[in-house]
Amino acid sequence: MKLTLTTRRLELKHTWTIARGSADYKEYNYVALEHEGVIGHGEAAHNVRYGESLDRIRKFLEDSRPLLRHADPWQFHDLSARLHGWAEGQYAAKAALDIALMDWITKKLNLPLYRFLGLDREKTPRTSFSIGIDKPKVMQEKIRAAEEFPILKIKLGGENDEEIMRAVRAVTNATLRVDANEGWKDREQALDKISWLAQMGVEFVEQPLPAERLADVAWLRERSPLPLVADEDVRTVKDIPQLAQAYDGINIKIMKAGGLQESLRMIHLARSLGLKVMLGCMVESSLGITAAAHLTPLVDWADLDGNLLIKHDPYRGVKVQAGKLLLPEGPGLGVEAAN
Repeated sequence: MKLTLTTRRLELKHTWTIARGSADYKEYNYVALEHEGVIGHGEAAHNVRYGESLDRIRKFLEDSRPLLRHADPWQFHDLSARLHGWAEGQYAAKAALDIALMDWITKKLNLPLYRFLGLDREKTPRTSFSIGIDKPKVMQEKIRAAEEFPILKIKLGGENDEEIMRAVRAVTNATLRVDANEGWKDREQALDKISWLAQMGVEFVEQPLPAERLADVAWLRERSPLPLVADEDVRTVKDIPQLAQAYDGINIKIMKAGGLQESLRMIHLARSLGLKVMLGCMVESSLGITAAAHLTPLVDWADLDGNLLIKHDPYRGVKVQAGKLLLPEGPGLGVEAAN
């Protein structure tokens, strides 16, 4: 397979702020895998939280050329295993290659990815729409602009969480989900916050404490009036078994898992352990978001709005209607260049 690399800058509609920091744009690597006249496309939406960078991702992709050059794309299980075992980390790079590979396979078969996986496109859930941390009045403006979405994810984890939530509830009756992004550092503080949030009609809380504090999360879960969902505590399938004793659900992101194939394994394992499953995302273009959306008939919740946060999406793919994810019907991912 021939590998082509490009870099794109995605300008954000608004400054994106969570408990860890802020950004006005994202710059990512994109891949194209060509073989027998068919091209599969993938996106590497890296995250500095996991020790990734534009340059490190690109180096991994450049170094993968010899492996890809002689690989048989139909042996995609073995190829995925070789890529994952070849080097530690850089999961966004592995995700880009896996997305492109599965796009190639299903284009070659002239099938949409969801159909190749045996899934029903009518069973996609409604996605939440994320509201980043900002001044309460600005957050209210963003909520009004997102009135078509019946589910909102509110980013918390700062000093004025209660002020933010009161401002949010003053302008919407939508279902609310809260993501603390590791922002609460103490389990007693987290319990107080969650108990108060339960009175505000919040559905569940995501990553209330810093990662790798499972004993504290288990303590919190015993007392929490709301379900707890792991995000930063879970990356790949090997992380899941230990989480079942501390969390009620997990947030799987293709970019941090290393691709569609690993994400599928994670979904099935989580289900076997009684965990609820969310499919989430980074800030991504419609290429990465659409890839994840093809798996959503398998999950309980979706948070696939990263493409809606950027100004000029370079791709067209999955659509959203009143929050409902509408999968494209074309072969492969069904994604097209916007220009």
